[in-house]
Amino acid sequence: MVSPIIMPLHKAGIKDIELVGGKNASLGEMLQHLTPLGVRIPQGFIITVHGYNKFIRFNKLEVLIGDQLATIIPDNIASLQAAGAAIRQMIHRSPFPPEMIDQISDAYDELSELYKELCTDVAVRSSATAEDLPDASFAGQQDTYLNVRGIDQLLTSIKHCFASLFTDRAISYRKGFGYDHFKIGLSVCIQKMVRSDVGSSGVSFSLDTESGFKDAIVINGAYGLGELIVQGTLSPDEFIVFKPSLQQGFPAIIEKKLGTKEKKMIYGEEPGERVAIVNTTSKERARFCLPDHQVLLLATWVMEIEKYYSAVHQRWCPMDVEWALDGFTHELFVVQARPETIHSRRRPGNYTEYRLTDSDRSSKVLAQGIAVGDKAASGRVRILHSIHQQELHTVVFNPGDVLVTDITDPDWEPIMKKAAAIITNKGGRTCHAAIVARELGVPAIVGCGHITTTLQEDQLITASCAEGETGWVYDGAIAFEVTRHETDDFAPTETPILLNVASPDRAFRFAALPSKGVGLAREEFIINNYIKVHPLALLHHRELGDEGLSKSIATITQGYASEEEFFVEKLAQGIGKIAAAFYPHRVLVRFSDFKSNEYYNLLGGSHFEPEEENPMIGWRGASRYYSPQYKEAFLLECQAVKLAREKMGLKNIAVMIPFCRTVKELLQVYEAMAAGGLERGKDGLEVVLMAELPSNIIMAREFARHIDGFSIGSNDLTQLVLGLDRDSSLVAHIYDERNEAVKSMIAMLIQTAREANIKVGICGQGPSDFPDFAQFLVEMGIDSISVTPDSYYKTAKAIHHIEQAMKVMTA
Repeated sequence: MVSPIIMPLHKAGIKDIELVGGKNASLGEMLQHLTPLGVRIPQGFIITVHGYNKFIRFNKLEVLIGDQLATIIPDNIASLQAAGAAIRQMIHRSPFPPEMIDQISDAYDELSELYKELCTDVAVRSSATAEDLPDASFAGQQDTYLNVRGIDQLLTSIKHCFASLFTDRAISYRKGFGYDHFKIGLSVCIQKMVRSDVGSSGVSFSLDTESGFKDAIVINGAYGLGELIVQGTLSPDEFIVFKPSLQQGFPAIIEKKLGTKEKKMIYGEEPGERVAIVNTTSKERARFCLPDHQVLLLATWVMEIEKYYSAVHQRWCPMDVEWALDGFTHELFVVQARPETIHSRRRPGNYTEYRLTDSDRSSKVLAQGIAVGDKAASGRVRILHSIHQQELHTVVFNPGDVLVTDITDPDWEPIMKKAAAIITNKGGRTCHAAIVARELGVPAIVGCGHITTTLQEDQLITASCAEGETGWVYDGAIAFEVTRHETDDFAPTETPILLNVASPDRAFRFAALPSKGVGLAREEFIINNYIKVHPLALLHHRELGDEGLSKSIATITQGYASEEEFFVEKLAQGIGKIAAAFYPHRVLVRFSDFKSNEYYNLLGGSHFEPEEENPMIGWRGASRYYSPQYKEAFLLECQAVKLAREKMGLKNIAVMIPFCRTVKELLQVYEAMAAGGLERGKDGLEVVLMAELPSNIIMAREFARHIDGFSIGSNDLTQLVLGLDRDSSLVAHIYDERNEAVKSMIAMLIQTAREANIKVGICGQGPSDFPDFAQFLVEMGIDSISVTPDSYYKTAKAIHHIEQAMKVMTA
């Protein structure tokens, strides 16, 4: 039987990896099994590994390639570059066998006829036999050529793909994984181009790429062809979709971030120019590159792809999917899919926390960008503007140095292996630097802007990705602690331990802890960090005559139909991301509890906030919600909660009312909530009262008739029981949640609540700071304890010990 040189793409499958490579096998498999489910994939044909081998044998290149590989000196980048360049040049200069040219020409003509074109434009993609495997992606190691038209361009591009099997990065990557260079073959896919040059394109993962959270689909996209996203040359739009809600029929986009999308790659207009990079228009930058219905369609496809490949591999198989939207037909296509190979290989159950211990580090900030991973590292800066600086020995890069550069591509991989951290001017969460950094387990901060001019050669710095979605670059070696826990190390407790979660950016990471949900999600953090504008300023800025304010608000709210929609959707997305992370456990969302001085500091806040002598006990919490001066802003909060619960399907969200002084005030808040579309008990909505005022304790029996539970706010309760200002350093030495007066009030509340058959939890800082205080709460019979994530382990240990001791005492 004659080995085939050409194979229709739809005839390939997983069983054919040795013949067509991982990428082509995956595309063919999807064409056969996922197209019937509605997933669109462009047709094409394949140059098989036999075709590649025929080319190599025809030109007698085996020995010549082997000789060049033998000259490579371990860890010597110059020798690697010299050998790679020589091999590629040999391949470029070698001719195709005549019969191979004939078969490629015939297949190309058939593809053009299929799409009713005289000369169709195609993408020419390399596919190695060790690529896109569940245990090693080899992603980006070989080349892709876009907008190839005509047989001459096609043959040249195929030859370049053959040569890309011996790029420096590919040779280095194979050596790192221990693969024999001659046991890996190359196949090439010739696939109909999707006209994303006038549409959009991007990548999608069927898990959160930073935390490994399984129930999220992360989609990045921008206008034009997708290469700029992979290269990290631009900041793309980002969408996160929650799988369980989508499966239940809810359009659950739980986060949308508008990227700058400052450039796009389109078809070239000059003779011989296949692609060109141009600036996007201001209108393009101000809107999302994918409408919501296309985001949800793509997310549905990604779920189907993950489901199929998980069944094929008989284990969870998260996927990395490339997509393209045709700007002419407005049809969405999947153009590649490969197994994700980082989080899927990690052993579940371990939890590693990096925590910076320098409390004065804010004065040492040099730059910020997008955090990749959750680690921190210190090292000496090595600024490389080109990978060839290594070849010329103008910069010596030692293991443990920090790589600082504009962007990276696969050629940088040998250097990146040595780096303690990677920092780039450009890039997003799915750029090349981010993908490789995750695979190497190296912290990376991408999209910093001008980091190559901000930092100095040989400067000692710390790169921290341990503080949320923002990565921080600090001057000097900043002290940090690394704590590693296994799930088996967490002491089991009968008292449920919940988490206090401020930042939605870190919620997916915290979901790895074996908690029972969230006892406090603060709206203030979301408003302050995601919205940044006083809600009344959003609603009334045009009436103020402040042109600077209006201009700032217009910039912040771009991509949304109105300022009101911006506030509601942004707040809903922040709440929704936290609720999704801990689904189906309850997530208790506290309505906003800014003080007037804090609201004043929001953009536009000075126009709406009074000056109070003591804002800590002034116009805050419940008293704002029904007030004529603030009620319309509170209604936006209610609409956001309603959106997250009803449209996103996150019915595990409950709400908490803070700083509510009287029962009458509580009922007034309920009236305001109803005007905003929220009613206690409707669709299972629970309302919890924050017990932080002496009146909440003294009148607990009356409050209990109207609520579903109490949550002790020990911070304010301590302040008001002891009669001190917790913001004052002059009386800070008196402030202590463990004071007997405070403990007596807590014990009184727990007893009264038990008699009223209503549950009591705590979300104040006390149990996080003092394990003995947590033990006291358990002894009093509290129903749940909510702590900060960094104190989960020590609190669980303390609770476990007291529970065991209590069992011994009652035995």
